[in-house]
Amino acid sequence: MLRPIVHIVAQSVKDVLMSLVDDGLVTMDKIGTSNYFWSYPSAALQSSKNKFKDLQASLEKEKAKHQRLQDEIEEAKETREDTDERAELLKELAELKAKNKELMNELQKYKENDPVLFEKKEKAAAIAKEAANRWTESIWEIESYCVKKFNMDRTAFEQNFGIPEDFDVLN
Repeated sequence: MLRPIVHIVAQSVKDVLMSLVDDGLVTMDKIGTSNYFWSYPSAALQSSKNKFKDLQASLEKEKAKHQRLQDEIEEAKETREDTDERAELLKELAELKAKNKELMNELQKYKENDPVLFEKKEKAAAIAKEAANRWTESIWEIESYCVKKFNMDRTAFEQNFGIPEDFDVLN
């Protein structure tokens, strides 16, 4: 009844209602060929309470699992024997970790001379050189245009725009 007066699009009402149903804020029942929508204020509260109970149960379950795993760890520590072989292996492990750290530090020193990194730097330098030469040639083109168009002296142009006498392409 409101649609012709207020110009409400029926499809947008359906979309909003379906999104509310999907979010669980509105309940829908199909009775015959009609869909009925409703929402009670206590439904949201009840839904929140149910979710809270589920989360509490899940939390208790995870706490129990955590405690069980802690107990297993303690039991494994108690049953583990401190043998000479184990102590020797732990000492060897510490030495190997120290040697690994030392080798990693040494590797960092030589990283500057890495052939792959050096090649990347060479390529970047070549690209930068090409770009600088392109800009140099563009400046010469502008200079040539201005000299011809405005009948200027080339040295006067270079002085006015701060172009040095040794301005040239990079080799």
